[in-house]
Amino acid sequence: MAALEARLAFEDQAGFSMTPPATRTWSRRGHPPAVRVRDRSRRRSSVTALARHKTGEPSRLIHRPCPDARPDGRKSFSWQDYRDLIQSAHRQLGSPIVLVGDHLNTHLTAGMRRYIADRDWLTVVQPPPYTPDLDPVEGIWSVLQCTTTANRAFADPDDLITAVRRGLRRLQYRHGVLDGCLTDTGLQREPP
Repeated sequence: MAALEARLAFEDQAGFSMTPPATRTWSRRGHPPAVRVRDRSRRRSSVTALARHKTGEPSRLIHRPCPDARPDGRKSFSWQDYRDLIQSAHRQLGSPIVLVGDHLNTHLTAGMRRYIADRDWLTVVQPPPYTPDLDPVEGIWSVLQCTTTANRAFADPDDLITAVRRGLRRLQYRHGVLDGCLTDTGLQREPP
């Protein structure tokens, strides 16, 4: 990878629910905290993210929420959405990318395979199935769920996606947290 001057990027997607995840918190003895929810909603919002790592440079996070208004009614990312995210990452980074992605069926469609084959700057590597411990973006989702969305009731889906975006924007500038998520996978950043 160093010979190619490529950037290593890990990609993953996550769904966030309107029902808040409960985490530990402080309260007075005998008065447990309660999170009041107006109505029970099963709506979810999907987000995908790329965590980029290159020796000698700070880690970087590129993210995008799933578009809501779709004529076909689809509620998850299509292969075109992933293509657009990869294209955007390539424009921002300005170098070849070695993309480590999971085995999501959307990543394995014929259109996505053709797109990858037509790009000489893109190399895709897929780790073995069911290995979230090798993906630093899983750590980013965990940090987000313990901080931004924990113990919070959302008024509507727009409130949820705004909170998730705000949390991801904060994480973009915390390179130490991004590096920590990489280290948790067992991979090590080389010193500059």
